[in-house]
Amino acid sequence: MESLKCALQWFEDRTGLVRAILPIMRHPVPPGSAWFYVFGSATLFAFMIQVVTGVTLAFIYVPSSSEAYESLQYITHDATLGNVLRGMHNWGASAMILLVGIHMIRVYLMAAYKYPREMNWLTGVVLLALTIVMGFTGQIMRWDQTAIWSAVVAAEQAGRVPFIGDFIARFILGGETLGGATLSRIFAYHVFVIPGLLFIFIGFHLYLIIQHGISEPPKAGDPVDPKTYREKYETMIKREGVPFWPDAMWRDMIFGFTVIVAILLIAIIFGPPALDSPPDPANLDALPAPDWYFIFYFSVLALIPRGLEQYIMVGGPLLAGLILILLPFFSNRGERSPLRRPWAFAIVVLALMSIGALWMIGIKSPWSPHFEAKPLTAKIIGASSGPIFKGGQHFNDHACLYCHKISGHGGIRGPDLTYIGDRLSDDELTWRIMNGGLNMPGFGGTFTNEQLADLVAFLKTRRHKNSN
Repeated sequence: MESLKCALQWFEDRTGLVRAILPIMRHPVPPGSAWFYVFGSATLFAFMIQVVTGVTLAFIYVPSSSEAYESLQYITHDATLGNVLRGMHNWGASAMILLVGIHMIRVYLMAAYKYPREMNWLTGVVLLALTIVMGFTGQIMRWDQTAIWSAVVAAEQAGRVPFIGDFIARFILGGETLGGATLSRIFAYHVFVIPGLLFIFIGFHLYLIIQHGISEPPKAGDPVDPKTYREKYETMIKREGVPFWPDAMWRDMIFGFTVIVAILLIAIIFGPPALDSPPDPANLDALPAPDWYFIFYFSVLALIPRGLEQYIMVGGPLLAGLILILLPFFSNRGERSPLRRPWAFAIVVLALMSIGALWMIGIKSPWSPHFEAKPLTAKIIGASSGPIFKGGQHFNDHACLYCHKISGHGGIRGPDLTYIGDRLSDDELTWRIMNGGLNMPGFGGTFTNEQLADLVAFLKTRRHKNSN
């Protein structure tokens, strides 16, 4: 014990580390900074999980287009605790994005971006963007079918930027087309560039928090005035402030530890996301879907009206970023209390409701054919032979079932045809099949007259039981 004490004294004498850190740990903070304030530090805990698990995975992962998929399969199924490790890295990314989002919502509702903390907000916006990009590049690192199409979508969106779009798209892909250089470049972004930037901006963000102090809980009727705020804040801190450690930091430690345990338990119970099929850019039947935190944007891209793609794909993210960046410059004084800023609460609720609705639509993906739909059985068709049975078989064989649902079986891209016989006549059904409509291709020339007649006969049986 005495030897350990001597070693610690020697280390402190040579480095002065404790003398440097202790004043920072014990710097005074406003009273009442309760559990609302823990989400920023919890995000930092999640980031440290990403660093530890990411470095460990990097020892095994092979950033080669021919070996990346197999190396992930090995990590998941054969490496010791590899399944848990991948799970922690995946769910840690989800936790980090969720926590940084909640943290920014809290800062916005409490108007902690106002004077003198404008730079705190701006560095937070940068950290949010880096976290999102980190999650996106991590998805591509899986190098499965979903990953390669995610890279294609990103390059397609970047390519629409005026003047420099082609350059950005080539920069993302590492060339003109998707290939081995794409994965090498994404690996460099994900493992070196983005984490390096995150470390820099996290350090700057923490410096600004210490420099300006943690924002006090807002009070209605106590607006921010840049001329008097610093003096009021310093007076309040001297009179009522409590040391960050241990009076305030214990909440951060408890919540941060809870986050780590939750990520570990979820990784053990649910494991990492299942890998899609091996990458094959020629497979047009693929149905790539992003991780849950990108599904709402997946819906936005799918629902963009024709002719507006250029403006929404380029202008939408730029506008959102511009609003976040300009917010503290246009609103850096005045009331901070949410009670005096009901419009701020309304904006958050509207944004969350919109994201939630788009997320639910994205889960269903009504714009995508259902390639895994099982063929209609003779029981559903309603016959085991004859023209009606043959028509049901044609419905299966010509992939109509991928887009249309009958009696609960099939896709949802096109109209439900369970009762189509009640709505359209024989001639109307024939015209629609031959000529198509909206997103439905015309099948003129695909069916023989006999096949067309059988298909119409089958569809005419799709009626309510009490229909004449």
